[in-house]
Amino acid sequence: MAGLALDGANPDVSLLYDINGLAADAPGWFDRVMEFVGEYGIMLGMVLVALWCWWSVRRREDAVTSVAGLVWAPLAAGIALLINIPIRGFVERPRPFNDHKGLDVLVAGKTDYSFVSDHATMAMAIGVAVFVANRKFGLAAIGLAVLEGFCRVYMGVHYPTDVIGGFALGTAVSLLLAPVAMALLTPLMAAISRSQKVGWLVRAKGSGERGAGAGVGAGLGLGAGSGDGGSAVIPEPRTGDSERNDLAA
Repeated sequence: MAGLALDGANPDVSLLYDINGLAADAPGWFDRVMEFVGEYGIMLGMVLVALWCWWSVRRREDAVTSVAGLVWAPLAAGIALLINIPIRGFVERPRPFNDHKGLDVLVAGKTDYSFVSDHATMAMAIGVAVFVANRKFGLAAIGLAVLEGFCRVYMGVHYPTDVIGGFALGTAVSLLLAPVAMALLTPLMAAISRSQKVGWLVRAKGSGERGAGAGVGAGLGLGAGSGDGGSAVIPEPRTGDSERNDLAA
């Protein structure tokens, strides 16, 4: 199955030349920036988004389930990369610059197979898992994943379908295995949150203790509180004196 896109009339190849052609017309410094961004920068950005999300969700009532989702993100990426190993060996698709002339290849030394893209797979797996934990930060992470895919084609090291396949693989792993992962990780995060030494990793100090049961309460139809991440205010019981004062009034 090595010859997936050898015909120059193939839309996959045409789009490859169109996107990679932008590199030939761009100044050299911009290509160097895209090289760094496509190889390392976006993945670093994904880590920063996940850390920012973690710092934010620790103050929410559903901190336990949200942090469990964030822990699932790198695990999903790792599992997706492992699944990609036999896929690459089965398809055996050469890198585009091995079969097509005139490409402006920004990164040298790529000797492995092309389908599917490891970078696209890992980025989208993390992006979707972060989205499961928190929609706002997840949208940012998915946006970075899409940019990662564009960069891989721009750099001349992947076909567009390599990127699309990576997006599909990363999304499938993150979503299909999420129920099992959350069932295992949520109790673990709840146990960590009760620790005096490392509980801050799951719940910020002073954020309240209802977060451990928020996910369970939501599943049973119980309210989690008023507002986004806010806690419900429970009125104090009235004393006998205060009742008599009210009657006297």
